[in-house]
Amino acid sequence: MKLYTYFRSSAAYRVRIALNLKGLEYDAIPVHLLRDGGEQRKQAYTDVNPSALIPALEDNGVVLTQSLAIIEYLDEEHPMVPLLPQDAVGRARVRALAQTIACDTHPLTNLRVLKHLKGPLGFTEEAKNEWWKHWNILGMRDLEAHLERDGDMGRFCYGDTPTMADCLLVPQVFNAQRFNIDMAQFPNIARINEHCVNLPAFVAAHPSNQPDTEA
Repeated sequence: MKLYTYFRSSAAYRVRIALNLKGLEYDAIPVHLLRDGGEQRKQAYTDVNPSALIPALEDNGVVLTQSLAIIEYLDEEHPMVPLLPQDAVGRARVRALAQTIACDTHPLTNLRVLKHLKGPLGFTEEAKNEWWKHWNILGMRDLEAHLERDGDMGRFCYGDTPTMADCLLVPQVFNAQRFNIDMAQFPNIARINEHCVNLPAFVAAHPSNQPDTEA
């Protein structure tokens, strides 16, 4: 199994957590998103993933893309340590929490959006950072509200075992902390994150522990 990854990519971070939670071994293939204009745009990688996005997972000769699709594939192929609940309502709840990050928040703040803001649209660095903070804070508020309302929380987003939702929450909090967002305003998210980041599977997936980590 090969994972095309970048140490600071939150989408790749999600998949690394899922692989580690399931105890699956994989080869990390670093793709630097900034070097030489972005290695993800070189043919060597677009032959793997025509979208030129990270991550991609190669397993048994099949290449899969999109972090949520990869995580669900891993859950179906390797059902030990399930990352989705057994009941339909539970699965829907976890998917909704995950998609609040993956669909509503992350796409507005990923690298190619930020580069477009600073390039063709002429945003200053300060304006770009304000854009980033605005959409991340809004996404965190939505996630916090759903966690509070739904009543399914335990030590994790859903119950007392990690799910796909936690695989997405932790990388998003990592990004928020990089931009100095005060997590005290999101007590449920902060508590779940603090519990997760001390677990071995999450520690091993952390950007600082990747083969392509930069100082």
